[in-house]
Amino acid sequence: MHDKLNRMKEQYESTPIPDELSSIVNKTIATRRRKNRALPWIASVAAACALLFAGVNASPAFAKAMSDVPVLGEIVKVMTIREYAEQDDNTAVHIETPGITNLGNTELEQTLNNKYLEENKKLYENFKDEVAQLNQEGGGHLSLDSGYEVVTDNEQLLTLLRYVVESAGGSAESRQYDTIDKINHLVITLPSLFKDDSYIQVISDNIKEQMRQQMHDNPDNIYWVEQPGVEPEIPEDLFQTIDKDQNFYISPSGKLVISFNEYDVAPGYMGVVEFTIPTEVIQDLLVSNEYIR
Repeated sequence: MHDKLNRMKEQYESTPIPDELSSIVNKTIATRRRKNRALPWIASVAAACALLFAGVNASPAFAKAMSDVPVLGEIVKVMTIREYAEQDDNTAVHIETPGITNLGNTELEQTLNNKYLEENKKLYENFKDEVAQLNQEGGGHLSLDSGYEVVTDNEQLLTLLRYVVESAGGSAESRQYDTIDKINHLVITLPSLFKDDSYIQVISDNIKEQMRQQMHDNPDNIYWVEQPGVEPEIPEDLFQTIDKDQNFYISPSGKLVISFNEYDVAPGYMGVVEFTIPTEVIQDLLVSNEYIR
């Protein structure tokens, strides 16, 4: 197991990643909270060991592969530029790294792709460390599955979802979203949508209302939110406000959707939870209706 992981690491690191990401992303990409994750055992893990590693780099073959991918919208394309997986009786890892091309801004395009490669490289390294720790403790089941989906794709916006699902006894899923203005070549951050920071409290209050309403409508729904007349067991766990750079995306219909990873605001069985914010609630706070309608 260790030998295979070491070989995978050597292959993965064969393509150099720039030491510093471009300043353009430092200006436009919001920092998102990253948490330790634990996810469900992949049912499809076979008894026999199998290894798949595929890396696509900047080369004529890469360019040809890109040209064969169906166009998303009119210009931008998304494809898997690196995929690798290993599975045996006790562990499984499967990671797909997305790549964006034809964005119209080579610097932003390359920076995003390098960001995805670098983050998945760290994801693999963390998995390797967890496997080593697990073996030291006597072994056990561990799996990790990471991939991506295109959530929104229209003439102006491309929203790319990247997810991680891991299991080691318990399970959890985490998600990250990048929403790209294909016309102006920008990565849209949550603060950039609003005139000032007042959106934080306004959106948080609306989410609390939605949480309480969902729990009223369905007793199976549980959120860690303050309720009138109810004494919380762990007050410090109650949801207070979203982060300034809270995970979000813009839906195909132009609505702002706030996303929380498992265990952020609810028990694990609730999974990843999302709240669509009514535009009328935030209308006066928006810089414009360019994206949110």
